[in-house]
Amino acid sequence: MPKLVLPKRVFALPLVFALSGCPAVHQPPPARAQDAANELNLNARFGRMEMAAEGVSPKAREGFFERRKGWGGNIRIADYELAGLKMQGESDAEIFVKIAWYRANEGDLRVSTLKQKWHEFKGDWKLVDESRLDGDVGLLGEPAPAAVEPSTPKRTQFPTIRLGQNPDAFDPAPAPAPAPADAPR
Repeated sequence: MPKLVLPKRVFALPLVFALSGCPAVHQPPPARAQDAANELNLNARFGRMEMAAEGVSPKAREGFFERRKGWGGNIRIADYELAGLKMQGESDAEIFVKIAWYRANEGDLRVSTLKQKWHEFKGDWKLVDESRLDGDVGLLGEPAPAAVEPSTPKRTQFPTIRLGQNPDAFDPAPAPAPAPADAPR
């Protein structure tokens, strides 16, 4: 039986195609910064703070946890969106993040915009600082403004006005009397 001899080029060609498809080989710095910010904010949104903290520089980690201590408890994150990226040289970036959130005891949807400062440390992008740029106060542990107490309930009926009376001195309409249980309907 004859031996089948294949040239080495037959195996080399698929290997070259397979290796050329590696996605993260040559990403530019803005794309790597955006990926790091997306991963951190996604993990923080779903309460995976330990995983999110991997994207925070060691010096900023304590403040990161302090600002987010209410998340998952009284503060719930509904959604987030990376709203912009501004490079400041090759190894620094400002990333703007819009976060939709609500307090568990209120239910009103609020939106805050954060400015996150990122720095590249030996190829890894890390969060070094963040602050609220715009929107509702209270997301990052800031003291919330005092809740507005609801005023007296609004009248749900129009006032009864009788002809020939002073319109300022009206009496509210009396509540209808309940019908007796044995009355025909």
